[in-house]
Amino acid sequence: MSRQFIDQMQYSVDVSDKPVRIVSLVPSMTELLFDLGLEDRIFGVTRYCVHPERARKEKVVIGGPKTFDFEAIDALQPDLILGNKEENYKEGIEQLQQKHPTWLCDIHNLDDALAMITSVGQLTNTEDKANAIVSDIRTKMSRLSSGKTLRVAYFIWRKPYRVAAGNTFINEMLKHCGMENVFEDLDRYPEVTIEQLKAEKPDLLLLSSEPYPFKEKHCQEYAELGVVAKAKLVDGEMFCWTGSRLKLAADYFAGLRSRSSISKL
Repeated sequence: MSRQFIDQMQYSVDVSDKPVRIVSLVPSMTELLFDLGLEDRIFGVTRYCVHPERARKEKVVIGGPKTFDFEAIDALQPDLILGNKEENYKEGIEQLQQKHPTWLCDIHNLDDALAMITSVGQLTNTEDKANAIVSDIRTKMSRLSSGKTLRVAYFIWRKPYRVAAGNTFINEMLKHCGMENVFEDLDRYPEVTIEQLKAEKPDLLLLSSEPYPFKEKHCQEYAELGVVAKAKLVDGEMFCWTGSRLKLAADYFAGLRSRSSISKL
């Protein structure tokens, strides 16, 4: 027996009543599956699935989010594959769709992320646990209060310098954090110049831990380039992971916004 679902890309996907051989193509969704208590039903993960730590040790590694090992995936005979429009690649997904039930999420904001969690619960018969996670995230996010809006630039890469701009999940999370993205009028992940950065005069430069692994030494780099704003390292997972890690994001954002955090910048 199987059930028909419509994923967030509006594709129709036939999934068995109880999928027991699941492959995750997305690190944040892998963590969600573990948090839903599905450890024994997870068969394949990517090399970037770092939460929980044991995932890559105990499960078959099927490549990266944009470099699938198709032979390894086929050998697992999955009855459900979970993917993401942005993090995976179209050609690879289309190849998997020809053989295996592949459910895709397309996440632009917090509501999309919570809908994804709910849907994964429905797909895997773990609705109660999924609903509890969603309720927890909603409650914690609703408690966030912002004081004076901070104008920020959120860097994801250096040389060339790239930022998260408008039409990104990161931009939406910055809003929840009480921060205004000075590059919101640009689209997606544009390259920006130091001159543009100086012209926007942000209060803070947020240097993300991913995809570029910014370190403390890079904070000084911007000061040496003549940028007035202070630079601060931030945990990229809190701004761009769209699964159950969102349970931790609200507290992280509150700490980032707190007077003690800001005073240290």
